[in-house]
Amino acid sequence: MAFKEIARQLNGTGGPIVGRGTANPIGIGNTFGLHVVDVEVDPETGEVDIIRYTALQDAGKAIHPSYVEGQIQVGAIPSVSWALNEEYFVDNDGLMLNSSFLDCRMPTSLDLPMIDTVVVEAANDGHPFGVRGVGEVLLVPPIAAVANAISHAIGIRANSLPMTPTTILEKLWEGPNDISQQ
Repeated sequence: MAFKEIARQLNGTGGPIVGRGTANPIGIGNTFGLHVVDVEVDPETGEVDIIRYTALQDAGKAIHPSYVEGQIQVGAIPSVSWALNEEYFVDNDGLMLNSSFLDCRMPTSLDLPMIDTVVVEAANDGHPFGVRGVGEVLLVPPIAAVANAISHAIGIRANSLPMTPTTILEKLWEGPNDISQQ
């Protein structure tokens, strides 16, 4: 039914007209993402500054490319925050001590880098429109990419999250470790 035909019927319905559609793809197919991070680490303070962040994502067919780019940029932010900022404190009874937004360090726009995006379009043959999911993949690569960038910058591997300035300083004070063994 054309929109013009639906519009003619709006006054007589007594409420909104709702449409519904589904797709049952035969094979979703995997989606792939790669994130590359460049950091500077201040050895005096342990502060990590992300100077460049690039996220590459296979989106299948990007029906609306600017939306896909935005989803990639926004989707990487929580994991970058988990990697560098968000730390949870729990008391001996298992109660979270920093359970409000006032107590939990979350990044602002000033804390985050510009995230460059590369949308790779390799059509998904198992979907009627050739698309692939974009959002789910974005939570995985950022933590590893940030950890690897820090490791390459200072030669020391931080094995716990978040990689706060305190964590970085403690690792620096412990001395170098052989990152090729990890």
